Amino acid sequence: MKLEQGQIWKQGADYYRIVHWSRMAIQYKLMGNPVSKIGTVHDVSKKEFCRLIKGAELMSATGVAATTVPEEVEVELNPEAEAEELA
Repeated sequence: MKLEQGQIWKQGADYYRIVHWSRMAIQYKLMGNPVSKIGTVHDVSKKEFCRLIKGAELMSATGVAATTVPEEVEVELNPEAEAEELA
């Protein structure tokens, strides 16, 4: 697997997003929730980063979106708009 800028890796409850990729170093952001984009930025060597994400799962764009929408969310509809649709 090639490391690329913008990739998001999931290890346990933590998410690691590659912010800047260079030949010998990686700058990544450690986040609790990939959608909020709140986290701390760290600079490490590529070797250290690979050790850090060993066993981690590479998240796809759809995988990240799926982790952000809770299953229990109910959509509130406007009762008036719903009545107009039924009429």
